[in-house]
Amino acid sequence: MPHLHKDGVSIYYEESGPADGFPVLLIAPGGMKSAIPFWANAPWNPVEHLSKTFRVIAMDQRNAGRSTAPVAAQDSWGSYAADQLHLMEHLGAHRFLAAGMCIGGAYCLGLMEAAPERIAAAVLFQPIGLENNREAFYQMYDGWANELMPSRPEVPEEAWSALRENLYGGDFTFNVSRDFVRTLTTPLLVLKGNDLYHPAAISREVASLAANAELIEDWKEGDAVAAARRRVLDFLERHAH
Repeated sequence: MPHLHKDGVSIYYEESGPADGFPVLLIAPGGMKSAIPFWANAPWNPVEHLSKTFRVIAMDQRNAGRSTAPVAAQDSWGSYAADQLHLMEHLGAHRFLAAGMCIGGAYCLGLMEAAPERIAAAVLFQPIGLENNREAFYQMYDGWANELMPSRPEVPEEAWSALRENLYGGDFTFNVSRDFVRTLTTPLLVLKGNDLYHPAAISREVASLAANAELIEDWKEGDAVAAARRRVLDFLERHAH
């Protein structure tokens, strides 16, 4: 099983599709448990469909799925972006496309802030965001942390609390600001969310603020699934350079 190891962090990843295809980093849904198997629950699985054309690189985030890492009070969204960028550099993918669902949408925005020159374009499937739902994110985090704590007895309680605040104490998409999104020129395709963790207003605002963004309102049911899938594939193919 392929893992990338650095500074106590072990990131599990899987590759599929042609080795000479343009690389796409897939960042799964699942909140703090963001891991490759969650893609199977999506309206369509991008691992399956994108690997017909692209070099698909899917990963489990730190302390999710088969990936592990230390936990420290100074960890933040930037810690995850560093993992993602290091993985792609390790695999020789300096410039790549990014696609993320749920928390993966927020991670994609973080990548564009951390290394804008490396992201050719990004697809955000129902990105998370703040809209009268902070407590729901805190509870999601607490559930993940409580499962992990028995295997991390060395981590003090204040570190768990600090990490929760670092991740979910902000606003908008939690990890980037509205002012940053206003500066974005990277092509974006946003597929609208419609529930507690993925407010429709956040998807619409990201799409309206970014200078080069498209919004898909319907994509989860009926004929809209195939139509949205075609748009995603076309979008990625147009920006694979």
